[in-house]
Amino acid sequence: MTGSGSPWWSPDRHVDRRPALLLRNRILSAFRAWFAERDFVEVEAACLQVSPGNEAHLSAFATEAVGASGARTPLFLHTSPEFACKKLLAAGEPRLFSVARVFRNRERGPLHHPEFTMLEWYRTGAPYTALMADCAALLARAAETAGVRRLVFRNRETDPFAEPERLTLAEAFDRFAGIDLLASVSADGETDRDGLADAVAGAGLRVAPDDTWADLFSRVLVARIEPHLGLGRPTILCEYPVSEAALARPAPHDPRVAERFELYACGVELANAFGELTDPDEQRRRFEAEMTEKQRIYGERYPVDEDFLAALAVMPEASGIALGFDRLAMLACGASRIEDVIWTPVAETRP
Repeated sequence: MTGSGSPWWSPDRHVDRRPALLLRNRILSAFRAWFAERDFVEVEAACLQVSPGNEAHLSAFATEAVGASGARTPLFLHTSPEFACKKLLAAGEPRLFSVARVFRNRERGPLHHPEFTMLEWYRTGAPYTALMADCAALLARAAETAGVRRLVFRNRETDPFAEPERLTLAEAFDRFAGIDLLASVSADGETDRDGLADAVAGAGLRVAPDDTWADLFSRVLVARIEPHLGLGRPTILCEYPVSEAALARPAPHDPRVAERFELYACGVELANAFGELTDPDEQRRRFEAEMTEKQRIYGERYPVDEDFLAALAVMPEASGIALGFDRLAMLACGASRIEDVIWTPVAETRP
């Protein structure tokens, strides 16, 4: 079932859903044409991986492969095609994109679905600012295809043809919360939990004794900043603290921040981009730190993809981005739930 009433496959429900689903198809075709016009190669990443990713708050679906001898090998459904795409960059592909079905556990709601479509693309030898221009072009292409002048979600609107606003995290924390974010980040990337806690409490937000610096950062971002992003025109929120960018390289002008940005429209996060980290030793250190945090919070950890770290050693400088395609289709349709633009939603189980 999707929401209340008839199941998604009942004819009366399907006739209502069908226009949005057909528009989704047209937008995806338009995007494929856009990438083809720019000499991107479309690739397909295997869904089964030895590691689903190594970010503390990503939860995966686990399975196993059974060999002819009966031997069992743990595997996971990928949370992103990122590792596979970067291996292809290491193999020599200069410019690629992937339209991937990806899987994330513990995620369900108006903007989340356990299985969804992620559009990822990568450019070797290009700065991550090139991806900002890509985002602006794709928002306009989606709106043109949909025949709309505005993207809409919950009475919030964005002009998809407007030049996106670029806003650093430091600027956003100061503007919307009155917090000097980088005062709690040292030159080596270490964070001052107590310093940020004092600032967060001073801004009138809750601080719990066991909150980490990352917990406090996320609380301010969700409560005070995200509701203001992508209103009227798209917002590119950039220069995340290095501790919040596990796969991104540090920014050359300030070692406290990383080459990471997120794209917002109508208060909704649509995409997450990196100037890619290519140092395998530093990447291993970050993965291990993330898995230590995951063990602390969730009591589990995921293996590291050693093949991926080996590929990083020969991967060229690149920038890459992941865009939640269903979310963008939803905004183009003016839909209220992500399931409205998914052809066959996964049934929600209830106790």
